[in-house]
Amino acid sequence: MTKGRNFDNFGASTLPNKFADVNSESLQAMTTNLVAAVQEAQSLLVESLNGANIAPPAPGQADPFGGIEAQMKLGAALARNPEKSSHAMMTLFQGWMNLFQSMASGTPLPRDRRFADPEWEANPAFNFMRRAWMLNAEWLQGLIDTVADDLDDDVELKARFYMSQFIDAMSPTNMMATNPAAIRAMIETKGESVLAGLRNAREDMQRGEGRLAISQTDEDAYEIGKNVATAKGNVIFRNKLIEIIHYNPTRKKMRERPMLIFPPWINKFYILDLQPENSMIRWLLSKRVNTFVVSWRSADDETKDYDWDDYIEHGILAAVDAVTKETKSKKINTVGYCIGGTLLSTALAHMGKIGDERIQSATYFASQSDFELAGELKIFTGEDGLQQVEKVIEEQDGIMPGEMMGETFNWLRPADLVWRYVVDNYMMGKQPRPFDLLYWNADQTNIPGQTHRQYLTQFYNMNQLSRGKFKVFGEPVSMADIKIPVFVQASRSDHICPWHSIYKGAQNFGGPTQFTLAGSGHIAGVINHPDAQKYQHWHNQDLPDNPGRWLSSAEERPGSWWPSWWEWLRPLSGDKVDSVKVKDRKLGAAPGQYAALKLKDIAAGAKPAGPYSDGTMPTPGKPMVKKKKPSYRLPAGWRPRD
Repeated sequence: MTKGRNFDNFGASTLPNKFADVNSESLQAMTTNLVAAVQEAQSLLVESLNGANIAPPAPGQADPFGGIEAQMKLGAALARNPEKSSHAMMTLFQGWMNLFQSMASGTPLPRDRRFADPEWEANPAFNFMRRAWMLNAEWLQGLIDTVADDLDDDVELKARFYMSQFIDAMSPTNMMATNPAAIRAMIETKGESVLAGLRNAREDMQRGEGRLAISQTDEDAYEIGKNVATAKGNVIFRNKLIEIIHYNPTRKKMRERPMLIFPPWINKFYILDLQPENSMIRWLLSKRVNTFVVSWRSADDETKDYDWDDYIEHGILAAVDAVTKETKSKKINTVGYCIGGTLLSTALAHMGKIGDERIQSATYFASQSDFELAGELKIFTGEDGLQQVEKVIEEQDGIMPGEMMGETFNWLRPADLVWRYVVDNYMMGKQPRPFDLLYWNADQTNIPGQTHRQYLTQFYNMNQLSRGKFKVFGEPVSMADIKIPVFVQASRSDHICPWHSIYKGAQNFGGPTQFTLAGSGHIAGVINHPDAQKYQHWHNQDLPDNPGRWLSSAEERPGSWWPSWWEWLRPLSGDKVDSVKVKDRKLGAAPGQYAALKLKDIAAGAKPAGPYSDGTMPTPGKPMVKKKKPSYRLPAGWRPRD
């Protein structure tokens, strides 16, 4: 016999007591603030309409990423399977019967940060709303499972993604009238929280110039080189695309083999050096590794026409030339992070083909080279999606804007990176708190349109690199030609580069390959200093074809994966030699000029001060002169691969 739920908690719940405490003076103050809030809301509406510049969608562009079409195909599949549909309805009916029983018995609910307020447990009305939302969410997701066999893989992926977006959006925490914390804040502040929230929204709308640019952190709390990216060093090389930072040695003896790191250009390099206590750069220096890091330039009118070959020539190969010259070392170790690793793989395949052996090892952080299992980002690389991206690039004069890339990544985790801030900033009137990681996340970069087109089309859609069809300088390259030792890291909860996708790519290298799996996601799984004693990782020397078999026989180790990486890297780093003072090439100190440039400055026409390593200076308003073939475009009659 189940124990009955004690609903006496309702009498002790906080909201009824808060309402009971409202006196005439408080009510008058609340009325005044809410009237001001209405006026603020009207101003917000006017500004949003004036700044939106909304135009009707072009033919075929009403559903640019195929979300509506996927839901229609899901409905058609249910209609074709009446038995499955009937079973689904019976499941929903039974779920509702169980819901009331679970409320009566007090069945505990899973932990969810969105529902941390005690009212969700103590108040029967809010408790019911939460359980009902959970029930409907599970049922809607289950509909896709019901007819998954009748859906194409692409349709199923889109249906799951957009259903998840809908479910997260419909959480009762996202609406003022059904969020007890927001209601309590309104009562306690006499309506000031509502007014402050609307003012926050209006400021974000103004900052986004008619687009709601949600603030995730206090961006005024940080300054690059002052309290983030503070490891000491000098810029020892600069061209129109990259700066190379050489960090000061921290030991009298350092390892003779230098390390050159290629971060992603979708974000800035200093995720590797946010704070002293979590800096990978400082940790490598403590291991006596002679460390160099590439800082990519955010695209502007001088670099907007750069393509993938340019990133290899002026990025990878230029950096290898500079570091080997600077250190007089014939061989170096390298790291590629995310898309920086994808670029490194294409360059290494080319180098392997022509016999260039200056790179003796490669480590990959959260980096894909085989895109067959690339996950939710493939939703944006269908035919309609790519045409939409093409339109954006053309409207932005050949540049993929960093703001749009940032929003895309945020919507991959909407509960944590979107709705959380809608609730805190706009419904409760809170000011965003300082958080270094979110400051870095908001410090976005532009991407050359040419490079972005190639990445989405030739990698995500055509999967050319893993098939040996990707061309570097006009010649196809093969990952089988990468015969140097390779260490591949993936993160188990990575929503940008799924670990199964990374594992599949690890099968394609032509030399000895070590794979390790870290706990957490795309950032926290990579940047996890051993001193933090967080998460865990899995180690397995073997590399079977099936990732499930790899994991089932892997050794689970507590804490950061960095020490396991050092076990592999240490014998490749050479003997200890006397450290050498970093040279002053008159190019400035770390973190350099490129990392300091922000999108708003670039939009206003700001350029790096220079000089470049060849002695020339930046030329505002004068784009580079292309020496190679015309701009890469989508092939005529192009269709996504099956």
